[in-house]
Amino acid sequence: MSLTPDQIDRHKRHILLKEIGGPGVSRLRGAKVSIIGAGALGGPCALYLAAAGVGEIEIWDDDTVDRSNLQRQIQFRDADLGRSKAELLSERLVALNPDVRTIVRQARFSEAETAHGDVLIDATDNFETRFLLNRVAHESGRYLVSGAASRWSGQVAVYASGKSQDAPCYQCFVPEMPPEAEACDDVGVVGALTGMVGAAMALEAVKLIVDTGNALIGRLLIIDGLTGENRVLKLRPNPDCSVCGR
Repeated sequence: MSLTPDQIDRHKRHILLKEIGGPGVSRLRGAKVSIIGAGALGGPCALYLAAAGVGEIEIWDDDTVDRSNLQRQIQFRDADLGRSKAELLSERLVALNPDVRTIVRQARFSEAETAHGDVLIDATDNFETRFLLNRVAHESGRYLVSGAASRWSGQVAVYASGKSQDAPCYQCFVPEMPPEAEACDDVGVVGALTGMVGAAMALEAVKLIVDTGNALIGRLLIIDGLTGENRVLKLRPNPDCSVCGR
């Protein structure tokens, strides 16, 4: 896929990287990504992917902008209150990079829906959707980039059970819904942390698309916003997993 002079100028900092280069930029332009959740994690993730030149970004979200979102969902403005998050994020992505194609899904992802991306990105805040996306990714043989943030702690991982028998799925890590699952609406979350998690999710997606580096497959990155320390935990397949158990 050849690049125009304008595209070469836009992406020259990536072209200079030997791990990406012109071929990697072309791969990004040909990639399709589905982002489920257009809020605190999905917003920064989508912006970085659009800036990187991902060709098609599908955005799923049934919510509208509330004033309480603005503390962390920096893709929105005070003037956006009451408008569709998916539509607004689409507008921001095209304004950032007119080459990007966006597909707006003003709906909550469900069993009846189909995500078209080659890479699925879980930027949701509820376990029901996380479990569903994990099953879809496993059964369709796609990567699932997953992020979460609460209070001062964030986490990012890549699940690839549908692509490799040695890779765990999300339910190997979280077999069932925790009895006291916390949502940021209930316990709070520091805004800048969600940007860190969203950017890390975008970075993992770029590595997967370009096929470079060491993606977080079978590993969990834990970000501690209070101490400034990060940890990486090894995740292992669960032979008794209800989704990918062999």
